[in-house]
Amino acid sequence: MKPRVIVTRRWPAAVEQILAERFDTTFNQGDAPLGPTELKAAFLNFDAILPTVSDKLPAGVFPDADVRTKILANFGVGFSHIDTDAAQARGIVVTNTPGVLTDCTADIGMSLLLSVARRAGEGERQLRAGQWAGWCPTHMIGAKVTGKTIGIIGMGRIGKAMAKRAHFGFDMDVVFYNRSKVDDEETRAMGARQLASIEDVLAQADFVSLHCPGGAENRHLINAERLGAMKRGAFLINTARGDVVDQKALVAALDSGEIAGAGLDVYDGEPDVPGALMRMENVVLLPHLGSATEETRVAMGMKAVDNLTAFFEGRAVPDKVV
Repeated sequence: MKPRVIVTRRWPAAVEQILAERFDTTFNQGDAPLGPTELKAAFLNFDAILPTVSDKLPAGVFPDADVRTKILANFGVGFSHIDTDAAQARGIVVTNTPGVLTDCTADIGMSLLLSVARRAGEGERQLRAGQWAGWCPTHMIGAKVTGKTIGIIGMGRIGKAMAKRAHFGFDMDVVFYNRSKVDDEETRAMGARQLASIEDVLAQADFVSLHCPGGAENRHLINAERLGAMKRGAFLINTARGDVVDQKALVAALDSGEIAGAGLDVYDGEPDVPGALMRMENVVLLPHLGSATEETRVAMGMKAVDNLTAFFEGRAVPDKVV
């Protein structure tokens, strides 16, 4: 008998076809995020749950008894939406999909950086609204990117990919903060300098790009105090997790001119986005598009399939988190 699995959102068709062939698979045809009651029921009725970042799996969703689920094969590298302690306490394996979304997420990060610095979103809105009066020397002056300093918070795969784009593509100096020592060929080739604290990075960077995990450990890592430590003309870029930034403090810093602008792909409590951010012209907002290319989403799905297949065949699971 094939293991019974549930896929909480629609995945690329090529991946869904393989899931349907290998497992007794239930798909969420409506493609709306499952609620707590539905998720709790899934733990009782399926051998595997394939969640995404849009599924919230706190401890309260995990049943205390009669749990059938043996593995959570997460679609995505981040897993702060899953209470891994609750999973581990019930003997449930958790996996993720690292590596395959690095380039596309860094591409979005660079897109946000360029867009907010050069006021691209603001300019497009003005043009589409029929408000452009024609070229003039002082129209919509932005910030130069080439030759500036980028500060990376979290020098993992995506942080390095972002730093490469900035350094080799735009001749930017790279400074970074990472909890552990990073000294490898990639960082040396960029001349990237690891600084002792986040505050040291904020003091030097013209652009601050976040690439650290979400969750309780990093919740509001960028708060009012740290926003105040940034250069007055600096920009904040976030393609990491929404909860890493205190959004109220960010709104205040943008409103007061404490920082020049922000480019955001993720939000605390998404899909809800604060109205104040929506109204600000010096903010570029994207709807969590970091990994949103056909190639990357298929690769993410296939990693989840590989993790699932290895688990049920009794082999070592490639991307086991807990």
